[in-house]
Amino acid sequence: MTTSTNTSTAATGGEPAEGFAGLEAADFAFTRRAWVDAAPARVYDLISDVAGIGRWSPNADDVAFDPQDGPRVGSWFSGRNRKDGREWTSRSQIVRADPGTAFGFVVGGAENGIVHWEWTLTPRGRGTVVQQSWRLLRLDPVLGTTRTDLDALGRYMADSVETTLTALAQWLAQDRTA
Repeated sequence: MTTSTNTSTAATGGEPAEGFAGLEAADFAFTRRAWVDAAPARVYDLISDVAGIGRWSPNADDVAFDPQDGPRVGSWFSGRNRKDGREWTSRSQIVRADPGTAFGFVVGGAENGIVHWEWTLTPRGRGTVVQQSWRLLRLDPVLGTTRTDLDALGRYMADSVETTLTALAQWLAQDRTA
């Protein structure tokens, strides 16, 4: 169902924190793809409604835009995340909102964020190839301090994305409308 591509892009943000010798944020990125049985506009409406992410994501729920915000560049949202028995709330800012084409956000905000997430949508046949990308923007001890830590995080997030894409495809195949 899903295919993968490792990608590398330039890191943004400040200098690496102490303990990150030899590590570059750009080394920690990936992309996964899946075909879904829905038009790009339908898929965009679903993924840009962040309140629905809990339907597909194994690690995020209780996601909501700030009051008066919505799926447009500059808007903020919060969500509860889970990993290894821990829970926390993260704040994210929309950095791309191209209806029917792409939706992206940065955890921590566009100015000093830590992770960039992006969905891109490409029509294919009667459906859409949904591509989800994840990349570190800067190194931060909250994510780990060694290559082993960050490689494990990357694998964990890639598995989460594959689960999310599979669940989205299955959900759309069942012709859910909300």
